[in-house]
Amino acid sequence: MKSVADIAACAAQRRTPRTRADALRNRERIVTAAREMFVEFGPDVPLDEVARRAGVGNATLYRNFPDRSALIHEVVLAVTSRTIERAQEAVAAEPDPFAALSRFVHAAAGERIGALCPMLSGGFDSTHPELLTERRRLEEAVEGLVERAMSAGRLRTDIAVGDVLVALSQLTRPLPGIACPDIDRFTHRHLQLFLDGLENPARSELPGSAATLEDLRSGR
Repeated sequence: MKSVADIAACAAQRRTPRTRADALRNRERIVTAAREMFVEFGPDVPLDEVARRAGVGNATLYRNFPDRSALIHEVVLAVTSRTIERAQEAVAAEPDPFAALSRFVHAAAGERIGALCPMLSGGFDSTHPELLTERRRLEEAVEGLVERAMSAGRLRTDIAVGDVLVALSQLTRPLPGIACPDIDRFTHRHLQLFLDGLENPARSELPGSAATLEDLRSGR
């Protein structure tokens, strides 16, 4: 027969996984809500509005993220990680290298990767090791897509991976205050125009020089 202590210990073990699962779900809901609201209204949206959309109390939000910078850090990390997954999925789903690149570009738009730009300024620590690691993984994934398409003769040779990343950032960056579902049709339409311009053979001569990853990192 179990003692009172044994029964209490079993009850505690049953509660702990459930508590941890609930806490994890709350954290994920906060990050999802923050991502949506940062895209719609910019990174300065009131955090109590983020909590309200996530369906949690302010105390729960601040218990997970003590300040705005911590929440932005997690949102940037989540968007970057999900975008890497979209690149991996594109490679697995599309045997044609240019089709894989095209699939990734449209999928990255769905992740609102362009919305990261206004969040990477001010007091935000963009050199955090965790973020640098994910950024390198994303760069490597996109670089692989570009190199495969170029090696297959499907991508014009006067561009570089930086051109793809810059265009993707610019064309998927919504204007604050505009609901994203209303501009999706324009975003994907303009992305397709961009992708058509990347195909080989090139239809025109590009001004300037190709944008490399080194150019983006140095801010040139």
